[in-house]
Amino acid sequence: MRGVRQGRGRACEARGPVREGLRAYRLISAMWIRSLMAYRVSFALTAFGNFAVTAFDFVAILLMFSQVDRLGGYGLPEIAFLYGVSCTAFGLADLSMGSMDRLGRRVRDGTLDTLLVRPAPVIAQVAADRFGLHRVGRLAQGAAVLTYALVVLDIDWSVLKVLMVPMMLLSGTAIFAAVFVMGGAFQFVAQDAAEVQNAFTYGGTTLLQYPPTVFAKDLVRGVTFVLPLAFVNWLPALYVLGRPYPLDLPVWVAFAPPPVAAGCLALAGLAWRAGLRSYRSTGS
Repeated sequence: MRGVRQGRGRACEARGPVREGLRAYRLISAMWIRSLMAYRVSFALTAFGNFAVTAFDFVAILLMFSQVDRLGGYGLPEIAFLYGVSCTAFGLADLSMGSMDRLGRRVRDGTLDTLLVRPAPVIAQVAADRFGLHRVGRLAQGAAVLTYALVVLDIDWSVLKVLMVPMMLLSGTAIFAAVFVMGGAFQFVAQDAAEVQNAFTYGGTTLLQYPPTVFAKDLVRGVTFVLPLAFVNWLPALYVLGRPYPLDLPVWVAFAPPPVAAGCLALAGLAWRAGLRSYRSTGS
């Protein structure tokens, strides 16, 4: 019994920082949301602008289909499904963790020091810093395309296929969030790597908007076995669509996004701790 109590005590201690971080994130983001809502018209216009700008990506796909019937062997509803899942998952991650790309600026000018002395986890403070609620425009645009795809797709839906959709969104959000955190950790070393981070986040979601059949196999291998973005939508979505998997992968990989997402988050946590330990103040 004593061992059980000690194990529970250690588990509570581990959950303590998590609860503290979530509370700090909630309070800081709520402060920024109140600040944004003080200028509601400006917020509405910015959110709509975000919606409109991201919608051009799908407009480009529509223009392609005005000239062709299929792209890489996929019809418009199928590509809309890939697009919608990718953009919605990324929109959720960008809304919650998109501020991580500002970390390099804080490292360069030394303002990260002000976060280190506050009684709250640094990662929560960085993620919630200048919380961009206007990013909800990107999320709404992706959700709209996903809704369209689910309506027009001719799929023999089963309970398992229905459950795959929320699983893709949750796992995809976690994978993109892990990429944001790992990009932030890299900025502790590079200090000016926001564009490198964007290449894997914004560039990654653009890549996933198209079917894997239009890309070279080496690229598909890279986003499957190195940076596992393929688990955001490609592999589970191909199961839903009844399409063959790239690289002759087995069927069970369609159900692997949750453990892959958990592994990515664990690696991101280790990278963040290593980056934070390596940080040296500017001395200013």
